[in-house]
Parts: sequence; structure tokens; C-alpha cells
Amino acid sequence: MRASEPALEVRAVGKRYGATVALEDVSFTLRAGEVCGLLGENGAGKSTLVKVLSGVVVPDSGEMWIGGTAYRPRNITDARTHGVATAFQELSLVPTLSVAVNLSLPHPAGSRFGLVRLRRLEEEAARILHTYGVADVHPGALVGELSLGVRQRIEIVRAMMRAPRVLLLDEPTSALSDREWLFALISRALDGGTSVLYISHKLDEIRRICHRCVVLRNGRKVLDSAVAVLSDAEIFSSMAGRSLVEAFPVASSTVQPGPPALSVKNLSAEGIADVDFTLARGEILGVAGLEGQGQSSLFRALAGLLPLRDGSIEVAGRRQIFRSPRAARRAGVVLVPEDRKEEGIFKDLTALANISLPIIGECHRLRFINRRAERARVEEVIPIVELAERYLPQNIEALSGGNQQKAVLARALIAGARCLLLFDPTRGVDVGAKQSIYRLIRRFAEEGGAVLFYSTELDELVHLCDRCLVIYRNRIAGELSRAALSQERILAIASGHSLPQSAQPEPFAENSVTAR
Repeated sequence: MRASEPALEVRAVGKRYGATVALEDVSFTLRAGEVCGLLGENGAGKSTLVKVLSGVVVPDSGEMWIGGTAYRPRNITDARTHGVATAFQELSLVPTLSVAVNLSLPHPAGSRFGLVRLRRLEEEAARILHTYGVADVHPGALVGELSLGVRQRIEIVRAMMRAPRVLLLDEPTSALSDREWLFALISRALDGGTSVLYISHKLDEIRRICHRCVVLRNGRKVLDSAVAVLSDAEIFSSMAGRSLVEAFPVASSTVQPGPPALSVKNLSAEGIADVDFTLARGEILGVAGLEGQGQSSLFRALAGLLPLRDGSIEVAGRRQIFRSPRAARRAGVVLVPEDRKEEGIFKDLTALANISLPIIGECHRLRFINRRAERARVEEVIPIVELAERYLPQNIEALSGGNQQKAVLARALIAGARCLLLFDPTRGVDVGAKQSIYRLIRRFAEEGGAVLFYSTELDELVHLCDRCLVIYRNRIAGELSRAALSQERILAIASGHSLPQSAQPEPFAENSVTAR
């Protein structure tokens, strides 16, 4: 196929869910050998369009064409048959099956008698993983036991391994700490004749790898242009329908004197070893690390999800033993987890019910829930997270990722959090929702709360944090003060390199970390 020819054509596609218009008259062309970015705020229609192209959702109107042939996929398997493969942000892997079996689905190779040999599947999976630079994952490992970042890589490999004509990547770096791995694979796929539709909120990624971008707003296409001729302001204003600049709150230390809000001494658990640090009231303490270095274990141990092997945790000067998240919550320590869909929300409940869960026991009378009291409590916190009241009665699964995350944060606040453990809280949310979360973090600290903040986006750590701890091989390898914070220094320590003496931070009063 010549580069000037269309690989995918979308013509006047529309989709409604009752009175809600998800897509309206959307048309665009993906050319052969091209990487086209698809942008838009949460709720703009990006996910619906991906589902339509992937065969998950049938459009109400419009046409699609692949290489000049009409394309009407009935399901994901049918889409793959036509050369369209998707790596979903909300992963499509089966958690109770092994990596090898997931890679072989939906039709694992069997003998002439229809028997599937697991050993042969694992050997083939090992070859595929090695080809795509994921040789550190055992083919027999259960997907549900892998970290989110590893599952994201398996999802991407499964989409790419069939050399599709059209590859849809939906927020592919949302849980990846190593973007270069993905970018190298995209380059290789383009050389093989694949065209890529790249959905992302990260403008630096769009500028780096995309030739063109399409912007959706409220289900309609509002921009289709070469990336090189657009300014950041033009892209943001097209996405939001207003002037919008991706900026961080003005950095101003709100660290308060006195006993630390959280003190961790010699903490060891599965995946983390001998960690010491203190977190002051009013402080935003960052945590950085490449994928799989123990950061998830640290947060889970602090939240009562992982038993300690050694060490101690003190909250406001009192020693605590957290055997469950409920025990941690009673002490004011609340985790906002990395996997919003699986660990953060209750999909069958409304947004209001998701938020009110920690205090629902306080909103009853004669064993009946007082709905007026419940709503009144929830309405106290939703302005802080900037969640509109109209979303409260809706099923939370119907909300955009950004609004779901705001609901999870509102639940943490209503639970009485004094120490927030935020694990990649802006993963997969748009620019507007990110700014709401940044303002929440800063306001929480200004009012005396303490924040432990992990992010895969290093610029967030640089601009938001008072200090940053860097984890390497399950231990804290170094600390950077605000004055010394930079992406380059974080990456140097995170990669196992010693911090140059000239870049060593000054001691932080009453808040120190021991590198072991």
C-alpha cells in the first residue's frame, strides 16, 4: 500500500446511548504508514470511537473502510480478521489465565485432535515476548498477579504480534515507565506497513511520534491537522472549547513544623526492603522509580494491603499496625490506587454511592439509609474535587475516567484522610481533570494534610513536590530536595546511577531519608 493511500476511512460515524450523543458525524482518514493522534478531554468520544473501530460497539450510522473495502466488524475477533488490532487502556486480558494463554486467545494452537499443549503455548509465548523486548516475564505467570505496567506491556504485545494493518493504541503509556520501549515498537510496526491511531492525553508524545492529530469534543470532530503547524494553545483550546494551558499550581512550601504526619522506619515487606522516611504535615513527598522497583509494594504496605515483615509505621507520633485498609483509614491514611477500574470503583453503584461508602454507617435511621443526609455529606466534598453534582446519580462506570478519579478522591476525603497515598492519580485523565487533581493536592497540603505521591510523569514530581524519594531495586536509593529536583536527576538515580556530589541535596529539616 502506497503512503498516500488510506489505510482506514471513517465516514459520518454516529453513536447514541439513549439521549446521550457519544459520536456525531465523525469522519477522518488514517493514511498508510502514518501515526495519527486522537485527542480530546475525557467524555469527548475517544473511547467510543475506539470501541466502534475495534468491533466492540456497533455504530448507529456511518461507514468504515479498510484499504478500500467496506469494514463492519461484529466483534474484536472479526476486527482482527480484517487487520485491525487494539491495545485497550482498560486492559482486555483475562486475569485468571497465564500470559501464554492470553497471547494465544481466542484460538490457541492445538493438535489435530483438538488438544492444546500448554508447554508448546509457553514456548511460543516466550519467543514472542523475547521478540518484543519483554523477556523478563514468565509465560506461565498468571496475568492477574502481574503489575499494571507489565499487564500494559502484554496488552500492547498481543495487539502488535499479528502485524495488523491498523493498530489502535488507547493511552498505551498510561502505566508504562519506559516509553522508549513502546516508541521503538511503533517505529518497527511502521516499517512493516502498519498504520497507527494513537490515543493519548500527553501532548509531548503526540508531538514526538504523530504526523497528524484529530481532536474530538462532545462527540464531534473539531480539528484535523498536521501536528507541526499547531501550537499547544491551539490544541488545548480545540480539546476544551476554551483557552486552557497545562500548568501546575505555583510552588510554595506549606510544610508545617512539629511531629511528622507519617514516619516509616526500617519497613520491609514483599517487594520492598528496609525503607526509612518521614512525611511532614503540609508536605507533598514524591516517589519516583522505574517500573517494578517496589513502589507499588511500598504504597500497599502503608495502606494495610500488604503485611509487614519488619519495621514500624507511626502516624502523628503513634505507632500503628495496619492489618487492613480499614485500619489504615481509621488512622487517617487513605490510598488512591493505581488501577482505578479494578481497585478504585464499584462499577455497579452510582457515583454518589461510591463516594459515600466510608460514611454510609453514619447516614442511617432505624436501619434505613437517610438519603438526604448521605447526599449532604457528599456535597461537602465534591466541590473540592471539582466534580459536578449532575454526575452523582449516574452509574460510575458511565462516567469518564477523569470524573471516576474525582469520585475516588472525594471518597478519600470524605473518609477523613489526613495522609493521602496517591499512586499515579492522573493516569489516563485529560488535561482539565489533571489540573483539578493538582489543585486538590495543593489545597490538601495547604490545609495541613500530608501527601505521598507517586507518578509515572516525572514533570508532575518536579513541579508539585517538596521532596522526592527515588526507589531502585526495592530500596530507597536517594532523595532530592525541591531545589535539586529535575527529570534528569530522578532518572539517573532510578536507573541505578549514583547522584553526583554536586547535586546532592541539602539536609531537609526534621524530614530525612536514609538510603540503604
